[in-house]
Amino acid sequence: MANGNTSPSRVGQINGANDVDALFLKVFSGEILTTFEEYNVMKELHMVRTIQNGKTAQFPKTGIATAKYHSAGENIADAGNSYLSDIKKNEVTIAIDDVLLASTFLANIDELKTHYDVRSIYAQELGKALAKRFDIATMKTLVAGARTSTPTISGGKAGIQITGASLTTGTGLLDALFEVAEKLDNNDVPSEDRFAILSPTQYYKLISDPTTNIALNRDYGGEGSVARGVAPMVAGIKLFKSNHVADISVVDASQDQDDDNAKNDVFGASGTGYNADLSATGFVAGHKSGIGTVKLLDLATESEYQIERQGTLFVAKYAMGHGVIRPEACVEVQ
Repeated sequence: MANGNTSPSRVGQINGANDVDALFLKVFSGEILTTFEEYNVMKELHMVRTIQNGKTAQFPKTGIATAKYHSAGENIADAGNSYLSDIKKNEVTIAIDDVLLASTFLANIDELKTHYDVRSIYAQELGKALAKRFDIATMKTLVAGARTSTPTISGGKAGIQITGASLTTGTGLLDALFEVAEKLDNNDVPSEDRFAILSPTQYYKLISDPTTNIALNRDYGGEGSVARGVAPMVAGIKLFKSNHVADISVVDASQDQDDDNAKNDVFGASGTGYNADLSATGFVAGHKSGIGTVKLLDLATESEYQIERQGTLFVAKYAMGHGVIRPEACVEVQ
């Protein structure tokens, strides 16, 4: 006997069976991952190591060898002849911080009315929140390396701080970038994988300033383009722009208090985590070997429909930690 019911085609089911939200959850998760990659700057600019378990990871460090002219007949292996290089070795241990998460709750009635728009917007916000915290923590770690005055390996060099730079004009920015390159050269840092992260204001000032845009323009032998608004490289340093450069110099009480709980005290003061007075920081630069991240849990998502609350809780999270590896490859421009 007909009862008036119908069999709806559930858009969220896989092959018309099982969980009615299965496809929706995958879309939501994918948007978080995409947004995290899109808004994250530092991920590819430093060393990242993944561990399967444990609470810390070691990053090995090695010093440099020496060379000497050989006198005919002398035994190279004889330590007294000083031909053998004693290559210094050390390691840096980086701890895993607590799980960092971003979450949101979607009411069932709102999800039914505006499902796609709401999930897309919320997914972007969760991804941006995690990317911002990752960038800020790693940039602060880069500054910590630049402020390290004691080499972490025998024969090594301290971090690089450039003070008194004029960062309000294109000429001043250009001069600062060339000084960064010079300091890195002096520290024997490889020319490949060098980078600088500017604020958007600084980045576009470098391009638009009449005194510098000719030098950057590809028509005059440079690799920049005023028309496209890009300045990919100066003095062999690849340029990036990020609002997070300004964020690290602004005191955010709630976030600073949260960062105090990090396992890694990168500035050397117990219980401060990634925090210090960064109000004078203009921009950061360095080499990929300068800092490291140990990753226990990569970006992951979870969701749970809660009947008693008539909605779905979504959580995006990761478990990582950051630390200084080679101070001589870290630069802070004030």
